[in-house]
Amino acid sequence: MKVQKNSGIIVTFDSNKLRQSLLKSGAGKKTVESVLQNIEHELYDGIPTKKIYKLASQLLKKVAASHAARYNLRNALLLLGPAGFFFEKFIARLYEKEGYKTLINLNLKGHCVSHEVDIVAQKELRNTMIECKFHNSSTNNSDVKTPMYILSRFNDLKVNRHKLFKENEKIDRCCIATNNRFTSDALTFALCSGLDLLSWDYPFNDNLKIKIDENALYPVTCLTTLSAVEKEKLLILDVILASELLQHSEKLNDIGISHNRQKNILKEASELCKN
Repeated sequence: MKVQKNSGIIVTFDSNKLRQSLLKSGAGKKTVESVLQNIEHELYDGIPTKKIYKLASQLLKKVAASHAARYNLRNALLLLGPAGFFFEKFIARLYEKEGYKTLINLNLKGHCVSHEVDIVAQKELRNTMIECKFHNSSTNNSDVKTPMYILSRFNDLKVNRHKLFKENEKIDRCCIATNNRFTSDALTFALCSGLDLLSWDYPFNDNLKIKIDENALYPVTCLTTLSAVEKEKLLILDVILASELLQHSEKLNDIGISHNRQKNILKEASELCKN
């Protein structure tokens, strides 16, 4: 059976790959096999993977909304746009969970020109400049031009000292974070140039998906019990993570959600955040 990926490429349907992604949602083996059987009955030659993904999400939600929420993680990252400002805040939250202090949206003077810097993260007195490359489509990857451009900015900034967490600090390292993937040339260039990269699937043992799952740092956009408009309103109120919604549930009142719906939303958020 052939399926069509979002990029338009035709590939052979891999039931085991789908099984593994369903298991990572937190669903039990019996549920996963039931979902797989239902999906296999709906397959036809050339079916878009987007349709398979949507059907799987609907079936998981019937069992538990939190399973569908985890399964929807990559799409949830796309909803941190369209400009990517909320994605920058999300990445800062990830670094803070790992013990970093962070500053966002800085304007720093380099040796030649001034630069807008998305995030500076400090740990053990070392400062890392983090540039976020946000994509609105899952088919768009960051190519070699991205690390080339950011390396030139890093080289201009690291010469000077800056007012960061205190006066007269240097920028020691540079990292590029994206919600999608890097091309092979981008990975090769970054490795050769000493740049750190963070993407959906890189580094292999410590990528964006692993960091999110291990720390239960799911964006509020994962929640299936919220509409797209409600998710955006919460992001504007600086509720970036589902765990933050649990800590500040009054924000649901602020955006006009009824008491009955609030219980369902908070239940899903609570289940989602359980490691």
